[in-house]
Amino acid sequence: ETFAEPRRSSLEIDPGEFDIEDLIDDDPLVFTMTATGYVKTTPAEEFRAQGRGGRGIAGAKLKDEDTITQMIQTSAHSYLLFFSTRGRVYRLKAHEIPVASRTSRGTAIVNLLPLQEGEAIQAIIDTRDYETMRYLFFATAKGRVKKTRFNAYDSSLKAGLIAIKLNDDDELVEVIPTNGVFDILLSSRFGQTIRFKESQVREMGRNAAGVIGLKFKKASDELVACDIARDGGTLLHITEQGFGKRTSVNEYPTKGRGGMGVVGIKIVDEKGPVVGTLVVDDDDEVLAVTRQGVMIRTRADDISIQGRSASGVKVISPGDEDQVASIALVSVEDDDEGEAGVEDDIATDADDT
Repeated sequence: ETFAEPRRSSLEIDPGEFDIEDLIDDDPLVFTMTATGYVKTTPAEEFRAQGRGGRGIAGAKLKDEDTITQMIQTSAHSYLLFFSTRGRVYRLKAHEIPVASRTSRGTAIVNLLPLQEGEAIQAIIDTRDYETMRYLFFATAKGRVKKTRFNAYDSSLKAGLIAIKLNDDDELVEVIPTNGVFDILLSSRFGQTIRFKESQVREMGRNAAGVIGLKFKKASDELVACDIARDGGTLLHITEQGFGKRTSVNEYPTKGRGGMGVVGIKIVDEKGPVVGTLVVDDDDEVLAVTRQGVMIRTRADDISIQGRSASGVKVISPGDEDQVASIALVSVEDDDEGEAGVEDDIATDADDT
């Protein structure tokens, strides 16, 4: 039937509420990042649990002088938070990181995050709902510290968020998840170490610059590490010339925040200043990266335990014109046999809470 006026209403199909994530299974994944900034996720089923003495399975085919420095067990719908040296935080869902095989190198992180020139990823934290961890604890090169509610960083802004306010001459050194009751260890380039109660740092907002955690004896000193004082652990110091030692965490007395702390290692000119410290267990492995890009791995239990005022022994041998630049914990992995199982070798960040 024909009408004088055209139909004023229209018929449309309502697709309802739709989220592309509804089509993505929440499968378990393993996230890895290399020292040169390549990232990937791999289905957890590609890793099989290995008992001690197992032959292992093939690991990633990385370029010369590259190695895995971050390995996190996660799932497709979980968030990964990337904290940069400039105090910003970026967020990706695990499924947004390209899936690659266990033997693939992965994708350059600069292709996934809008990093500025000179900006590098300093810490990565995995979370499902922002409620499993209470706080994030920040430490900067100038010795400042800050504690902020973890859920303050729940944002989908592609350009990232301010994680901590930094002065132009400062940069972010470390971010660790905490529960509000830990003891914190801060270590400096010239051998100062302080231990204090986390509760001495009040809760602050994202845009806060924090408070003084460690006061330096020398103006040229700077913070190189922040860690949790785990009972039974040892604090490892490594210097520019490859000297190092481990000292029981219990040898570091708990003092007030903002002081100068105690001697963590005796600094000797020929051994160089401290490049990093780590709280380690005997079965951990440590990766040292030199300024020329050489990477050297050593077992923690191969490094001698000494007192706080000792200057350490030779544990890493950089070249004649080279120096150690940084250190990191790596997953225990035999070079000839490849990666061991997820259950044995991947520690999630949530274990620290």
